[in-house]
Amino acid sequence: MHRVEGFFQKTTRWFRQREDQTLFRYGVAVAFFSVALGLRFISDQALPPGFPFLTFFPAVMLTAWLVGLWPGILCALLSTLAAWFFFIPPAFSFDLSPPVLVALAFFIVVSGVDIAVIHGMRRAQDRLSDERNTNAALLVHQKTLYAELQHRIANNLAFVASMLTLQSKKLEANREATDALIDARLRLETLSRIHRKLYDPDNVNVPLRTLLRDIAEDVLHTRDGRIRLEVEVPDITLPAEQVMTLSLFVVEVLTNSLKHAFSGGHGAVTIRLDDTKPDVFVLSIRDDGPGLPSGFDLSASKSLGMRILHSFARTLKGDVAFTSDRGLKTCLTFARVA
Repeated sequence: MHRVEGFFQKTTRWFRQREDQTLFRYGVAVAFFSVALGLRFISDQALPPGFPFLTFFPAVMLTAWLVGLWPGILCALLSTLAAWFFFIPPAFSFDLSPPVLVALAFFIVVSGVDIAVIHGMRRAQDRLSDERNTNAALLVHQKTLYAELQHRIANNLAFVASMLTLQSKKLEANREATDALIDARLRLETLSRIHRKLYDPDNVNVPLRTLLRDIAEDVLHTRDGRIRLEVEVPDITLPAEQVMTLSLFVVEVLTNSLKHAFSGGHGAVTIRLDDTKPDVFVLSIRDDGPGLPSGFDLSASKSLGMRILHSFARTLKGDVAFTSDRGLKTCLTFARVA
């Protein structure tokens, strides 16, 4: 069945591509009429009286569908004359008796309705095809503009990061200010890279596990691969805005781990996402560093890094908690998006 439909669609498309060739269209009408006439002569002895138009109906319908309105009308006209002369008694004459007129009127009315319906279907199909082409062109244009916008945003972030680098060199005497500018530059560079990655059209359907692994490896590459990474995240996809915030959260946690947990230059990081709860996801990031000093409450810290992490958590409609047990475990619980 599917093969028959495919063949019919290909045949229709082939004829439609030649609709601007007038001679071809009317030649098809004459050819279909000739085939119908030949089949009617061949089957004349096998058919009972009263079927003069039997083979002409399909010829008229196919002609109207494949090559258009006027070729269909031509095929119907030729069919009417042929059936009238050859197959309506008395044969080989153009008799105008009432029974003949009724038979001719029947064929003309039915053929006219068929041609009108088919012509309407063709016009509707042409309009639908035009709308699809227009929508496809608009979609390509929209994707191009969107990609250009995201590219410019990423470039602007990279440009600002470069400006911060230049400014930090002018403030080398003020170590605290220099460190602040360097941190801001690193965050902007990271944001630029994540932005390019997340809004790349090729990454639209990339699973969250792959994205988080790539982003984490991008952060940890500064230690020449001496930080072992394990990512246990199910193959799910999340909205781009949520993935962006989640990625920045992971980057901030890993950056803090590089600063404070891996002073020896090696270690391990595990990233897990628990999606078994109905309303929330639970993201945990654990390093195997020394953990927090005894009695130190990281959640109460007023450092810039902690404020950033809590801000990301609020954006995701979630909460962040810290546990010091054979390293530091950062746990983010955030809401599922419908």
